[in-house]
Amino acid sequence: MKKIFTFIFILLGCGFSASAQLATKDSYYLLKPMAVFDGEQMHEGWWVLVKNDRIEELGPPSNFKSNPNWVIVDLRGKTVLPGLIEGHSHLFLHPYNETSWDDQVLKESRAERTARAVQHARATLMAGFTTVRDLGTEGAMYDDAGLKKAIEKGVIRGPRMIVATRAIVATGIYGPKPESPDIESIKGAAEADGIEGLTREVRTQIGKGADLIKIYADYRWGLNDASRPSFTIDELKAVVAVCRSSGRPVVAHSVTVEGMRRCIEAGVTTIEHGDEGTSELFSLMKQKGIALCPTLAAGEAVLAYRGWKKGVDPTPARIIEKKKSFAAALAAGVIICMGGDVGVFTHGENWKEMELMVEYGMSPLETMRSATSVNADVFGYGASIGRIRQGLLADLIAVSRDPVKDIRLFRNVVFVMKNGEILKEEK
Repeated sequence: MKKIFTFIFILLGCGFSASAQLATKDSYYLLKPMAVFDGEQMHEGWWVLVKNDRIEELGPPSNFKSNPNWVIVDLRGKTVLPGLIEGHSHLFLHPYNETSWDDQVLKESRAERTARAVQHARATLMAGFTTVRDLGTEGAMYDDAGLKKAIEKGVIRGPRMIVATRAIVATGIYGPKPESPDIESIKGAAEADGIEGLTREVRTQIGKGADLIKIYADYRWGLNDASRPSFTIDELKAVVAVCRSSGRPVVAHSVTVEGMRRCIEAGVTTIEHGDEGTSELFSLMKQKGIALCPTLAAGEAVLAYRGWKKGVDPTPARIIEKKKSFAAALAAGVIICMGGDVGVFTHGENWKEMELMVEYGMSPLETMRSATSVNADVFGYGASIGRIRQGLLADLIAVSRDPVKDIRLFRNVVFVMKNGEILKEEK
């Protein structure tokens, strides 16, 4: 009997040893594309070797020695790039021509909104956007932090998330706004006022999982719903100071000249939208290293929902002015982040912003940099994503042919890898 137990113990021990060996065995993928965009430059004929979840090597074929343990990924005729980074997303929203913003916030349960967000996250990832900066749940409280955790745990498929949780607005300026002032309703963001109130709200959101703080520096609260600054410079400076103490950036929604001026003086990290930006303001942003996320696609989407037919109807004044401000930002050399305010339009169609950036005057190569290395650096993640470089995370995508010659190729991403795992591979 003793011999039998000894024999069983040896067998079990061998089994555990074999399992341990399998568990620790390294995985390798050798990607063989037509070209590699490394986040900064194009390289014809380069290959990329992935080991586990990291980029092990890249360069011309002569850099690589054949190894039978490597899985060869044939990407001939295709360009490999770093996983794209969406700079302005709302995974808990869906297009306003499906359901108005007010009705999404007031009438859709948080369970429904989370279910939709799960689908939006998957669509975003399959479109080649392996990271998103999600800038507010718009009434869904801190559910973006929970969604982020679920993705990290492997419960669902989705992009790496950089989350803002609720965003911050001044009391009374944000919606939804019932017709009767006696009705208290859900708000699309957290209300806070004064240095003490803002400090408390910033710390609350950080404690709930915020990776950054988004603040509405102006909004439609002036007479006749005119956009006006909503926080004083001292209030904005207090928010920036608290966030810097925690190592977090401040993202500011701002469309007005005065709102932008206050944001620049306060030292925010990025300004979202910047519709009324001037050459003077953009020069100040350039000096301070403050980036602009122009959200071109959202503006066009909203006008389309109101009946504008692009290419048929005259160009609206709002688009003409937006093109002028974007051109002024480019001329001033402002850092441009790629971010479309997706959620206003369909998730998975994030490429629309890239196409408009080119249409409005940015080169395809600069647009690709914006969506990869620039976003990674501005958001504080340049040491791990945004480039194809040895030691960085293996977030990689591929498109057919050369996207520098045709930015529309991002409409169909044919290969997606996140953390060294192949999630999509079309032949």
